Amino acid sequence: MGKPHKKQHHEEHIDETWLIPYADLLTLLLALFIILFASSKMDAKKYDTLMASLHSAFNGGAAQFQLSNLIPVNSSPNMENKKEDRQTDAPTAGKPDAAKLQEQLQKEEKDLEELKHNLDKYIADNNLIAQLDTKLTNERLVITIRDRALFDSGSAAFRPDSQKLAAAIGAMLGKYPGYRIEVAGHTDNVPISRGEFETNWDLSAKRALNFMKILLATSGIDPALFSSIGYGEYHPVASNDTAEGRAQNRRVEVSVIRHVKITDVAGQSGASSGP
Repeated sequence: MGKPHKKQHHEEHIDETWLIPYADLLTLLLALFIILFASSKMDAKKYDTLMASLHSAFNGGAAQFQLSNLIPVNSSPNMENKKEDRQTDAPTAGKPDAAKLQEQLQKEEKDLEELKHNLDKYIADNNLIAQLDTKLTNERLVITIRDRALFDSGSAAFRPDSQKLAAAIGAMLGKYPGYRIEVAGHTDNVPISRGEFETNWDLSAKRALNFMKILLATSGIDPALFSSIGYGEYHPVASNDTAEGRAQNRRVEVSVIRHVKITDVAGQSGASSGP
């Protein structure tokens, strides 16, 4: 008798063919999310680069973003060098040269000293020492005119002889054009009880404006360089407790303002000599 054949049991394998389309689906979803992220965060050039990288990756080629570790996208050695040059030059860009500042400072110092000398001579020749004064500072030349040399009490109208004084100052200013001119009016703290002005603010502002108009007409300087302001009683130079102090506070000040200050040149020199 033949030996009975044993029934062989074959292992049953699970069908895994579904994994291939599933993996393709996951890959496509990943690509979709990457594209969405890139389109929301990157510009057009980076978007095109990413699309080329994905195309190369799916077709077995080298992806562009694999090379980006060596050479940044949208950059080159020349561009990097130019960027570094711009960063190196940035701290000094737009800063005035110290030598030019010094030269301009010397010119302004010479101009304002000459103007002060001419004004002082005019004051002495016309016996106006008690009515006019000049002072040169690091920022400006200030010409102070007492109000009694120009106006009656509580009035902003010029006295007949005071217009000649204002015109003479304007003519001297006209020899040194290019400087900003500020005309400021000041009063004492005595309230105005009658007249056309309600407060000392109004009186000081009108006096400054009227004086500026004569300077404009006689100096020939660009009107854009002029300004007038009324300070009222709030910038006194003496005590308002005495008649003498109040008389000093009632004044018009004409300021010829420097373009370059001594502190500007000192600061620029210090910066250029630093490490």
